[in-house]
Amino acid sequence: MPRLGLGVYKMTNPDEAYNAMSHALEAGYIAIDTAALYDNEEQVGQAVRDSKKKREELFITSKVWNTDQGYDQTLRAFETSLKKLDMDYLDLYLTHWPVPELYVDTYRAIERLYDEKLIRATGVSNHEPHHLEKLLATANVQPMVNQIELHPHLIQQKNRDFAKQHNIAITSWSPLGRGRVLEDEAIMKLGEKYGKSAAQVIIRWHLQHDLIVIPKSVKEVRIQQNADIFDFELTMEDMQAIDGLNRDERYGSHPDTFHLKK
Repeated sequence: MPRLGLGVYKMTNPDEAYNAMSHALEAGYIAIDTAALYDNEEQVGQAVRDSKKKREELFITSKVWNTDQGYDQTLRAFETSLKKLDMDYLDLYLTHWPVPELYVDTYRAIERLYDEKLIRATGVSNHEPHHLEKLLATANVQPMVNQIELHPHLIQQKNRDFAKQHNIAITSWSPLGRGRVLEDEAIMKLGEKYGKSAAQVIIRWHLQHDLIVIPKSVKEVRIQQNADIFDFELTMEDMQAIDGLNRDERYGSHPDTFHLKK
């Protein structure tokens, strides 16, 4: 799984979404993270088909939304996503949120998709350790990825420790804290030190913590800039300084209280 990808949440304008995805693929991105909820799977598929890259060179992720969870419903939702993407398979398919009474059956369906080679990897999103423990108790194929809100103001150490113990990769959504972390004075000073933007410093922090990161942007310059992070390395002291910015502060919802059904 690529360590850096393009997140496409809230890219709802079809032309803008398609252009952003196309720019990303031209800039060297090989991973796109979408979801049924985002309503842009068609644009992902079109951008992939119009790119110069072969499908097998790319890593495409989507997610089943809350209203489509449950065993049979998830299988149907997957078929719908695959048709919208106009693809034969997905590289990764995730449960979007752990809907009570449903997320275990939802993950069973994802396991079946994996067994049938319709997806290359299994995973979940927004799952806390207690959700994962419940899945691990019955899963034949354990989740390979957990996608969670993670940024310097919410370093998610407990979730990361659990994932490491169980060999589950962590993907950081909202890796820039919805832009709020960019304004942190300590981050801006580090940007000056390394000659990089605040966003580049934060993305580099994610990568050096062995996290997968999916920053979102519709601007061509920003998309390119977010990928230009492999020519420098943060020192251990600077990594620890960024760790110290943690506030356990979420800018999204908590998985134990977010059960939106629409």
